[in-house]
Amino acid sequence: MRAGFPDFRLGTVLATSFTGTLTERRGDAVERIPTPQRLVDWLALYGLAVDSCTPAQLDLARELREAIHAAATAAASQDALPATAVQVINDFSAGGRAAAILTPEGRRWWRLSSASRVEDALGVIAADAISIIAGERDGKLALCASPTCQAAFFDTSQSRTRKWCDMNTCGNRQKKARFNANQRRHSRSAE
Repeated sequence: MRAGFPDFRLGTVLATSFTGTLTERRGDAVERIPTPQRLVDWLALYGLAVDSCTPAQLDLARELREAIHAAATAAASQDALPATAVQVINDFSAGGRAAAILTPEGRRWWRLSSASRVEDALGVIAADAISIIAGERDGKLALCASPTCQAAFFDTSQSRTRKWCDMNTCGNRQKKARFNANQRRHSRSAE
């Protein structure tokens, strides 16, 4: 973690992990990509390395993030997808130029058209969002049970009953709150 910046929440699904760069949306929101360099750092963690990012490109990234969040939330709630969000996702997907490549280890990696094209990386994220929202991948979109979070996440658990976007943060926080409430209730009944 860079000094003064919150940790990234790293997930296994690119698009929903990207929406997780703004957390606690219904509480005290935490922006995890507050600067262009932080976006560069996040993209590198997901194999979408770019040399630099401008403030305008950071704004574009946040626009895509919010569009994915809106569409994924609607899909998880089985509501109609917001037309504006769909258009933003489609535009980013069509505007990016990246190629899937196979590594010697048998993994898919992305080759961007140029090391300075944040838009190419955003196109990969948009395409990932399309595959999830369209139901092309094995899993289901769900909403975090934390009342301060309610982030959309892609549940790939065998039972498809995961409750939290991230067990280490939202899940632990909810379990701790439930434990403390039970402790208070038991101490009052013992008085």
